[in-house]
Amino acid sequence: MVELKDFDNGVDSQWCPGCSNFAILQAEKRAFVELGIMPHELCLVSGIGQAAKLPHYLNCNFFNGLHGRPIPVATAIKTVNPALAVVVNTGDGDCYGEGGNHFLHAIRRNPDITLIVHNNFLYALTKGQASPTTPQDAKRSLQVRGVKLLPFEPITTAIALGCTFVARGFAGDFKALSSLVVQAVRHRGL
Repeated sequence: MVELKDFDNGVDSQWCPGCSNFAILQAEKRAFVELGIMPHELCLVSGIGQAAKLPHYLNCNFFNGLHGRPIPVATAIKTVNPALAVVVNTGDGDCYGEGGNHFLHAIRRNPDITLIVHNNFLYALTKGQASPTTPQDAKRSLQVRGVKLLPFEPITTAIALGCTFVARGFAGDFKALSSLVVQAVRHRGL
């Protein structure tokens, strides 16, 4: 039987104190335990960014790749080893900016992977410039007069394109977030 401690790897986190990624990490660990997934039965995939560091803090298989490219890598891993639970952890910039084309085409292809996007409305690793989801007029490190563009709407886009499982969680509601991860991993498809 799998336990939370089975996913501990002893790597010190590089996240800032109070970062919502800590709660997301704990929610995912609890979800994997509830699902009965052993560390060797799990592969986490990420690109670049603060969210992409999450796999580094779990004892499991993982692939940390190029900015914006975790979805095609995760799809390939699942294709080669369908028995693995494959979960992508990515940020809003990584997924909807650099990887936007991969996000759109993954919805079309509907691979059996779980995509978890940590949407904090900015590029956190590179000091806070606006991401595709940053609200209009929000001031950021490089947009000192405010963001001029309307934000990209990933939830609306996913639903409009027929994504087979779409949910939105909040790191401040740990139990609900963990439950969403369980449902997403159980879902067959993206």
